[in-house]
Amino acid sequence: MSFADDILDHFRGKVKEVKLVTSSGGVFEVTVNGEKLYSKKETGEFPESTEVIEKMEAMSE
Repeated sequence: MSFADDILDHFRGKVKEVKLVTSSGGVFEVTVNGEKLYSKKETGEFPESTEVIEKMEAMSE
């Protein structure tokens, strides 16, 4: 399963779209409603989908 599939599967019906915006230089950022949740550029590591899902859940509390 892909990163996007993990998010869509976890939030069934609550997330309408997961969009991948291509870039160069190994940059990977996750932004939800204009708020940056994760930046590979800042951490140097690719996130686990569970890590991003947890941050997304925290936003809705």
